[in-house]
Amino acid sequence: MAKIDLSKYGITGATEIVYNPSYELLFEEETKSTNEGYEVGKESELGAVDVMTGIYTGRSPKDKYIVVDENSKDTVWWTSDEYKNDNHPMSEDVWAKVKDIAKAELSNKKLFVVDAFCGANKDTRMAVRFIVEVAWQAHFVTNMFIKPTAEELENFEPDFVVYNASKAKVENYKELAASLKTKGFTAISETDTEVAAMLIDSLYDGDPFAALKEADQMLEGAYGFCVMFKDHPGEIYCMRNASPLVASHTEDGSFIASDMVALLKYTKDYFVVPEEHIVVMKADSITLYTMDGGVEEPKMLHVDWDTTAAQKGGYDFFMQKEIYDQPEALHNTIMPRIHNNRADFTADNISDDIFKGVNRVIVTACGTAWHAGLVGRHLIEAMIRIPVTVELASEFRYMNPILDEHTLVVVITQSGETADTLAALKLANEKGCTTIAVTNVLGSTISREAQHTLYTCAGPEIAVASTKAYTTQLVSFYMIALDFAIKKGTITREFYNEMIDKLKEMPEKVSKALEQEEYIKNDVAKTLKDANSAFYLGRGLDYNLAMEGALKIKEISYIHAEAFAAGELKHGTIALIEKGTPVIAIATQEELFEKMVSNMEEVRARGAYVIAIAQEKNTEVEKAAG
Repeated sequence: MAKIDLSKYGITGATEIVYNPSYELLFEEETKSTNEGYEVGKESELGAVDVMTGIYTGRSPKDKYIVVDENSKDTVWWTSDEYKNDNHPMSEDVWAKVKDIAKAELSNKKLFVVDAFCGANKDTRMAVRFIVEVAWQAHFVTNMFIKPTAEELENFEPDFVVYNASKAKVENYKELAASLKTKGFTAISETDTEVAAMLIDSLYDGDPFAALKEADQMLEGAYGFCVMFKDHPGEIYCMRNASPLVASHTEDGSFIASDMVALLKYTKDYFVVPEEHIVVMKADSITLYTMDGGVEEPKMLHVDWDTTAAQKGGYDFFMQKEIYDQPEALHNTIMPRIHNNRADFTADNISDDIFKGVNRVIVTACGTAWHAGLVGRHLIEAMIRIPVTVELASEFRYMNPILDEHTLVVVITQSGETADTLAALKLANEKGCTTIAVTNVLGSTISREAQHTLYTCAGPEIAVASTKAYTTQLVSFYMIALDFAIKKGTITREFYNEMIDKLKEMPEKVSKALEQEEYIKNDVAKTLKDANSAFYLGRGLDYNLAMEGALKIKEISYIHAEAFAAGELKHGTIALIEKGTPVIAIATQEELFEKMVSNMEEVRARGAYVIAIAQEKNTEVEKAAG
């Protein structure tokens, strides 16, 4: 299988990459009840998927824009007044701008990647990599092109990369399209992106500010726009709602992106484009305006990340590098907050009375951050003795949650821009809750919306699968729980001091664990690589860790993996265990170790291959794992 690193195409922060998906998976994705607009697929009477795609399939586009260069200028039949056709010339500068827009649209989203061959002749065919946002588009290219063999996929190198950045988040685009049609603007496709462009065009009468202001009032949902007006050459007008945009200006020019990491090559100073504002970019300046045209001084932010922090630094993959970044990330998150052997959040402006009047805590997040929240629940309940629930942010605002001024809502997000988490935070603020964000990005939307923010200091995380952000989120919860528990008097000073000492030792212990790479790679990972399924087992905190471990197996190896509470084995789960099934048993808690030994023996009796993870000095675990 080809190693998929979309960052080399300028696409960063992908929440999930589905590589060469099966037809079964695509069918499931296409017929999800949550799909909207042109994403919606319905099962037909013949068992196929019926998708209203507009003109996306079955015909060529009305116009083709081709870059004029040394290869194309004398070989392409260009359109002209005398001989009209669909081939229009495009400058390399315009192409670069279009490509940047596509990269921004595709970043920080779930993506489908399909590798295929165009042409049947092995000597002349072209290798093409399609990067798309919508399942039926992946289905379409899978049908239309030749599927490489498993051997060909091992070293697949594309001759062309197709960026299919077709999906924006303008939720009322259908209503806008209907309104625009009455004014003579007819959409060619059914995408909200095109409708948004038509809307701005319909409102434009020579004043970019007026058009964008009115469009902003009419549009609903999340979006980030960079707009060029033909009669305003050398200027780009930018605005956003919910979707991230960061900007900066240096002697090399003006820059805008959806993620600060993209700017690191040019600067460490930037500002977040505020909502209800317009940024005007020129080669020699960048200016922030209110919607009424007033000039505002942008609030500049600075990151201490070195440019090498966003590079692989000699490692083969970003994820590998970020795994080895963990000791430093943990040190940078823990040590500045430990003073006189006490956890101290003074620099974070988190007051001692944040839990005052709070009778329950809700933690909400997505994916890996949600797993960190599960650990946080255990710690807060065990130490502070306040009830905690952990909710998926994607479900939170739709479940009509019970929120009031006695509820503390903790949101967790690496980027600080996760749309579902932001929506949950806004709802909590509206209901009068106390809110605190645990995030990694200074000045991110969520850090500014939350009443309190605790920054992890993991540095940029480029890999899709989170590593150092997750572990810094965990230690953040430990520090929060310890600090407020000792102030509340629900833990002893002796226990507190012991835990603070262990936190300070954490970077060194992680470094020591990483020294086992060769053993893990050669003796452990090889037992997993040919498995169809793998299972994680754990109890208590270890079960929460098991859930994250199973997610990593799925994300990185594309092997089906599930985590189970070990005590639930006898309630049906054990039926899935057969000879040779890999079972990763996490048994790090002394008080639960004997029970985990019993669970390991249960699955071994059914032929499972057990991989045990335990404390360093636990000599009994090898006997239990077999």
